[in-house]
Amino acid sequence: MPANYLHGVETIIIEKGPRPITGVKTAVIGLVGTAPMLDVANVDRTINEPVVVRNPVDAAKFFGTNRTGFTIPAALDAIFDQGNGPICIVINTIDPESDVSAVTAEEKTFSADEILTLDHPQVSSVVVKNDAGSTTYVAGDDYTVDEANGKITRISTGAIASGASVKVNYSWLDPSKITASDIIGEVDVDGNRSGLQALIDTYNLFGYVAKMIIAPGYCTQNAVAVEMLVVADKLRAMALIDAPIGTTVAEAITGRGNSGSINFNTSNKRAILCFPHVKRYDTATNTEVLEPLSQRLAGVIAAKDVEKGYWWSPSNTEIKGIVGMETPITALINDSTTEANALNEVGIVTLFNSFGSGIRTWGNRSAAFPTNTSPENFINVQRTADILHESLEYSMLQFLDRPINLALIDSIRESVNGFMRTLIQRGALIDGMCVFDPAKNSETELAAGHLTFDLEFMPPTPAERITFESYINIELLKALLQ
Repeated sequence: MPANYLHGVETIIIEKGPRPITGVKTAVIGLVGTAPMLDVANVDRTINEPVVVRNPVDAAKFFGTNRTGFTIPAALDAIFDQGNGPICIVINTIDPESDVSAVTAEEKTFSADEILTLDHPQVSSVVVKNDAGSTTYVAGDDYTVDEANGKITRISTGAIASGASVKVNYSWLDPSKITASDIIGEVDVDGNRSGLQALIDTYNLFGYVAKMIIAPGYCTQNAVAVEMLVVADKLRAMALIDAPIGTTVAEAITGRGNSGSINFNTSNKRAILCFPHVKRYDTATNTEVLEPLSQRLAGVIAAKDVEKGYWWSPSNTEIKGIVGMETPITALINDSTTEANALNEVGIVTLFNSFGSGIRTWGNRSAAFPTNTSPENFINVQRTADILHESLEYSMLQFLDRPINLALIDSIRESVNGFMRTLIQRGALIDGMCVFDPAKNSETELAAGHLTFDLEFMPPTPAERITFESYINIELLKALLQ
C-alpha cells in the first residue's frame, strides 16, 4: 500500500529497458620494478604505491631517468616507443632509505672543472675528507653534492684546494638489494599491499586494472613468474614472462617441460612466454645493451589495442626502438623447420626477422598451447573473452538487488545483447548472444534471488596459417587452341 495517504493523483517512475554497457580499459600495463628515486622530487617519490603513467613526461617526473640496474625507466621507454595511448600502473619497490650500500674512503680527485664523479650515482649521507682522512669538509661551505648523479663540486671559497684529492664516504641506492620477495610483495597486518600485490588495489583507486603484467629483469626468476600468474588470474590479465639472459633456443624449448632449467614450465592460459631478449642502443654508454622482450611486447599489445582493437593478435607487428636480438632466430614464412616456428609450436612468443621485414613479434598463442588446443589459447581470443566478461560484470551493478520480474530479465538480456551487437559491428566478435533459459532458473533458484543467463560468443581467431592448394591442370592448355 502507499507509504502515506493521498487524495489526488501521483506519478511513479518505473525504470525498465536495456542499459548501455561500457567496455573496460584494455591498454593498461602493470609494471613492477625499481626506479632511481633520487632523480625524483621528494613530493613525487613513491614506494610500493601504484602510480598512473600516461606519457614519457609522467615517466620522468615520477620514476626518473634510465640508469644501469634500475628497471622501470627502461621499461616505460620501451612501452612508449611502440605508440601513444598505453596507461601504465607502475609500482616502485626500492626504498632510498633502506636499499642502500655503503662505500668507505673512496679516493677521488677534483678535475679541472672542480667536479669529481663517484663510482655510483644515487648517493646519500655523503662525507668528504682530505686525502689523509684527518679533515672533514663541510657540505654547503666547501662543496655541493648532486645526489642523483653522484657528483661533488668544489666551492672555490671553501677549504678544499683546487685539484685536491679527497676520500669520500657515502651510501648509494643499490638495485641489487631488491629480491624476488620484494617484487612479489605482501599484505601487511594493516592491509597495505606491496610489490605485485599492490596491483590488486587499483580498481578501487583508479576504476580499472592492469590487463598486462610485467616485471622486467625479475620475471626470469620462477618465484616471481609464478606469482605474476596468480595476480594475473585475479585481474583477468596476461603475464608476460621472459626467459633468462643467455638462454638458447634449445633451452627455451626444453624449458617447457619438467626437465627444463628455466621458468617456462607452465600451461597457464594467462602466461605469454617471451624469448629472446632484444638489443637497444644506449646513448649514455654508446653501446648496445640487452633488455627484456616482455616490456616491448607489452607496448606492442597496448598500442595495437588503441589503434586496432584488443581483438587483434599482437603477432606480426614490427617492434620499434631496437637494433637487434640477443640470439639470432631463423625465420622464413614458408618453412616449418625454422627456429621461430619451433618456438611458436610450443607456445613461446618470439621474434621474426627476415629479408625486408624488420624485427617483428611472432606468435599468437599463450603457454596454454599445445596442452590446450581450444581457441582460448590464442592470446587475442583470451583477452577478448576477458574484456567481455569483465565489462558485463561491472555493468550489472545497476541491476543488482532489483525485484526479479520479467522486466528485469528482459533488461539484463537486452543490455548484454546490445553490447554484443556493438562488438560484432566493431569486429571484436564473429557472433554472440545472451539467453535466459527457464530450465536453468527454477522456482527455488528465483526464490533464492539467483538469475542465470547463458552467454555464447566467438571472437575472431588470427589467420595463423594460410594454405594454397595448387594444381597443374593440362586442360588449361586448351586456351592456346582457341
